[in-house]
Amino acid sequence: MRYTGLVYRGHDPEWSFSPISGDGAKRHGGRFNPIGTPALYTSLTSTGALAEYHQSFPHRPQPVTLCAYNVDCADIADLTDAAEREQLNMASIDLDSPWRNQLGLGAIPDTWALTEALIKQGKVGILVPSFAPNAPRQAKNLVFWDWSKVLPHQVLLIDDNNRLPPNRGHR
Repeated sequence: MRYTGLVYRGHDPEWSFSPISGDGAKRHGGRFNPIGTPALYTSLTSTGALAEYHQSFPHRPQPVTLCAYNVDCADIADLTDAAEREQLNMASIDLDSPWRNQLGLGAIPDTWALTEALIKQGKVGILVPSFAPNAPRQAKNLVFWDWSKVLPHQVLLIDDNNRLPPNRGHR
């Protein structure tokens, strides 16, 4: 599928100087990216992005920098669609699997194997449900593994007035 529209992401203000790098996810891994694979996790709504950001502390919100991005990106797998999951031979994969537990037990998380298979098929990202406990019921996330400023995998930060800091030490 091709996704065209806005997406949102909540950033720790300390890292708001680098809102499109994917370096944190590359360093630590995430549900849909193995360690070493950069990823940009975004949400289709601003409330979804805030839920994702605050999922570890849903009742104790922390400071956040909310960013929006204009997206025009092809080669996205829609894993919210059962028919597409079946077509991709991924119908039985549990997207909500306990990936951190699997990793802690020395196993490769199911969702990491899924990511690697999709990247080999030429996919640059996935549309998935949100698994944040405080997310709105129908919240969806768009996760990118390959993105740029140009088509066909375009993801552009919206910061018309250059409000984000230029580097980490800027306050």
